Amino acid sequence: MATPKQWLQGARPRTLPNAIAPVIVGVGAVRDLGDVVWWKAALALIVAVALIIGVNFANDYSDGVRGTDDDRVGPMRLVGSRAASPAAVKNAAFLCFGIGAVCGLILAITTAWWLVLVGAICIAGAWFYTGGKKPYGYIGLGEIAVFTFFGLVAVLGTQYVVSGAVDWIGLLCAIAIGSISSAVLVVNNLRDIPSDTESGKITLAVRLGDKRTRLMFGALLAVPLVVSIALIAATPWALIGLLAAPLIWIAYRPVRTGAVGPGLIPSLGATGQAMLLWAVLTTVGLVV
Repeated sequence: MATPKQWLQGARPRTLPNAIAPVIVGVGAVRDLGDVVWWKAALALIVAVALIIGVNFANDYSDGVRGTDDDRVGPMRLVGSRAASPAAVKNAAFLCFGIGAVCGLILAITTAWWLVLVGAICIAGAWFYTGGKKPYGYIGLGEIAVFTFFGLVAVLGTQYVVSGAVDWIGLLCAIAIGSISSAVLVVNNLRDIPSDTESGKITLAVRLGDKRTRLMFGALLAVPLVVSIALIAATPWALIGLLAAPLIWIAYRPVRTGAVGPGLIPSLGATGQAMLLWAVLTTVGLVV
């Protein structure tokens, strides 16, 4: 039986910025749309965190039963390491999905019923990333899904449920968060190119190869900085987001210098931290 510490590691807490950052900047993007309904913002945060922990457990389960995690560098894998049974990890994933679904249903009832469909698509996307007979994460579509769900849907969805509308500011912020959130997956898959190739998991990194994947990672990291400049049209204070540039550079450095395997792990944490910092700074700039 896995220990509490192993369960915590299996939840992959380093990925939490992917859930927290879009909600923060989604609230900040409300700038010109009226007052924020704060209890809805809190529920949106619970939904986002529940879904990302759920997808992490779902990936652990699906990759573990396929044998993809039998020889992998990186965070704790509960099923792959035999620390927890597949059934237990699968149940943990669906528990998280259930929490997200209940909170999402409350938001839908009090905002718009069509959000139920959006939530169902998000949960299905979380499960079938590595689950099912033909997981789309195994054919190189993972980054597109992350950009869509943790960028466009998370940011614009937050902006909508807390204010009742979306605008171009929210869209630009969604593109920025979606890009840097995708960068987290890109560097993760860059690290795993050898093991994924051997196990038949054809991620985008496997398709592009080492060199082009590193270039894509750098391009994705640059998007939030470009968006900070574009947001000058809303307020010059949006340039505060550029203060995240040093941390973005720190995240890029191992990739730029050719690090492989465990040497790329620092980029995972730094990219998530840079995303969260950019979201906080941008929100402050937009509110000011």
